[in-house]
This record gives sequence, C-alpha cells and structure tokens, in this order.
Amino acid sequence: MSGESIEATVHRLAQSPGGQIVASLRDALRRSLKYYVALFVFGFLIAFPFSSELITWLIDADRLPDGVDIIVISPVEFLFLQLRIAGTLGAVLVGIVAVAHVAFAGSRHQAVKERIEDLELRLPQPGMTLVLSVCGSLVLALFGILYAWEGLLPILLEYLTKDAQSAGLSTEWRLSSYAGFIVNLVMASALGFQAPLLTTIVLRTELVAREQLTSSRRVIWFSAFVLGAFLSPPDPLSLFLVALPVILLFELALLYDRITQ
Repeated sequence: MSGESIEATVHRLAQSPGGQIVASLRDALRRSLKYYVALFVFGFLIAFPFSSELITWLIDADRLPDGVDIIVISPVEFLFLQLRIAGTLGAVLVGIVAVAHVAFAGSRHQAVKERIEDLELRLPQPGMTLVLSVCGSLVLALFGILYAWEGLLPILLEYLTKDAQSAGLSTEWRLSSYAGFIVNLVMASALGFQAPLLTTIVLRTELVAREQLTSSRRVIWFSAFVLGAFLSPPDPLSLFLVALPVILLFELALLYDRITQ
C-alpha cells in the first residue's frame, strides 16, 4: 500500500464487490432496527434482576488483589452499575443475533449467490447457516472471554495495584470503575476474537481479493487499535493487550487460508 492514503484505500475497498455487499447488509440491519431495539429491551429486562448477584460475585475478596478495597461514593452508584451491566448484556444479545442476521442476509445476496455458483460450493440451508454462524461466533466469544478473564485481568489488576501502592497511594477502588473496567475488557476481547471468523468468510467467498486484503494490512491493524481504544479501558497497556490478539488472529486467518488454498 506504498504511496496510497488511508482514505483512498477505504474508498477502494468500499467500491469492491465486498464493499457493495457490506453496504447492502448495513441497509438490511437498518430496516430491522426496531426489532433490535425490542431485543435489547428484552435482554435488559432479563439481565437486570441478576446484575446484583453478579456484582457481589465480582467484588468477592478472593477475586481482588491484596490491599484493595471497593468503595461506593454515591447513593445511586450501585443502581447505575446494575443498569450498565444489564444494558451490556442486552447489547451482547443484540450482537449475537446481528451476526446471524448478517450471515443469513449475506447468503441471499445476488452477488454472493453468483460467486457460490462460480465456485461450485454447496452451503447449508439458511436455517443451518444461522446455527453455524451463531455457534461459531459464540465459541470465539468464549475464547475471548477466557483470554480476558484468565490472562488480561490478573495481569492488569496486579500491575495497576502495585503501581499505585509503590507510589504510597491507598488502593480504594470505586465500585462502578472496577466493574466497568472488567466488563469493558471482557466485551472488547469477546468482540476482537471474531476477527478470524470474519477474515475467513471474506477470503473463502472472495468478497475481497486476498491481494487487496493483504495490501490493506496497515488499515486493518490501525482499525484494531481504534476498536481497542473504544472498547478497552483507557490505559495504553489494556489497549495493546486487546488489539494485539485481533491482529494476530487476523494474520493467522491469512496464513491458514494460504496453506489450505
């Protein structure tokens, strides 16, 4: 991509067959917006009654670094945190259904049908496509959650605690900040781990040519850090640890496609 600006690369990708398909999928999601709003409200109402138990589990002394105390500085802080957690879980439910919707709508797009015929592929029926899409997305999200819970959180919490204590500061963490830190990190990892699924679909259906995708590598890497900046906690270490797996999984998907092509 030498000599080509990011704007020119984005425009070139948007004009490609894959970009046009993405635009049609975006329109399909917009038409279903009211159903997604209803789904979000349903997930929120289901999750809210269990949010207090989740908070109690998160602030258990066995899960906190040594010397850390959780404090509440506002009468409504606990309630707002419950609302935030319920809203996050509702958004996750919407995201899962959106992945299935995109897979179903994409399989019915005329350009995709023509490409499937050219490649002489035999795909599952639409219902099976939905099931496979949801299952694949859930498995990757589970790996992302495990990566955040077992890998990122212990490292970051221990690092941040010792860093503050070494400066002679008392480690009293605000309840909403502590729970929000965990929720944001887990969500960012679950979303970031969708990278190999999306990359493989794009490559195998040839919505975007492999050469075009690899030449836009810097744009994709930059997008991974932008995603990490929006979804991860606002410290550089968290941003790096969230964006790095996305980049590595993207590169592994490219390598897998090259080996099995």
